[in-house]
Parts: sequence; structure tokens; C-alpha cells
Amino acid sequence: MIRVLQSQLHFVRDIQSVDTSGVEPLRSIRDETREGLAEATIGLETLREALAQEDVFGHSKRPRRRRRESEEAVSGAGQEVDGWDPLQTASRTAGGFFVVRSGKE
Repeated sequence: MIRVLQSQLHFVRDIQSVDTSGVEPLRSIRDETREGLAEATIGLETLREALAQEDVFGHSKRPRRRRRESEEAVSGAGQEVDGWDPLQTASRTAGGFFVVRSGKE
């Protein structure tokens, strides 16, 4: 374990001895080149598919995303397509909700 620590300290000393004059410090550890920034930029072309799934409603013209087929297949209180009801595993329920007891008993 001491050998590993000595190795790490030796590495840190070597890094500290590197001449960094004239090198602009990083703002964060990521690709800050023009190509890297362009790749990380989210533009209209990236969002086009998601925006196509929205309809405008109401006087304020607020966007609402259309439901997917998998979301529409959910029916009943907790009943999913495969028939599994998560409320079956609960010790206590109230309507379509889990009941969690708090405090000392």
C-alpha cells in the first residue's frame, strides 16, 4: 500500500513539474474545441423528431406531446399490458394508492 502511495505521489510531482505557461486553463473536463462544442450543441435538427410529436392546444397555444401506443395500452388503476398490478405486492392500499404507515407502532 505504501508503494502505491509513493507511486501516486511521484506521478503528482511529475505532473506538477510540467511547464504550463501560455496554456489556457480548462473550464471543465470536456472537449472545448469548436468541433466538440458543435457536437454538444442541441439544435433544431436534433429536436425535429420530438417536436413532430407535439400538438398545440388552447388559447395560449401550449404544446402537448401525443401519447405513444405503449402509453395508451396502460389501462385501469395500475394494470399494465402484461397484467401485472404493482398494488398486489402492497400490504395496505387505499384506492389506487400505496398506504405507508409512519411513526412508532
